[in-house]
Amino acid sequence: MRHFFRTQLTPVTVLRIADEFFPEIGMERSGHTARSRTFAGDLGTLQLSVRKEGGHYTFVEVSTDQTGESRLDRNAKKFFVALHKAGDPRHRIEAAY
Repeated sequence: MRHFFRTQLTPVTVLRIADEFFPEIGMERSGHTARSRTFAGDLGTLQLSVRKEGGHYTFVEVSTDQTGESRLDRNAKKFFVALHKAGDPRHRIEAAY
């Protein structure tokens, strides 16, 4: 599956957070470039890329080798929440019922 997220964090900050987040869930970094990371583990394979977009935004794209709503895909969404919290620590994420 493919997921994307836009943030005001710099690409370097996004990659630093990814390097901390994914090893905590049992994923090992299996490849990297200046603007991408590949993580592999028991949950599957995840490819992450970042690029500057629209001046002050960073476009984060995550692709997994899983189908549907897998455990790896749910963790990718949790990673986006971690990015959101890093971008605005005062913001509280709440359900809007």
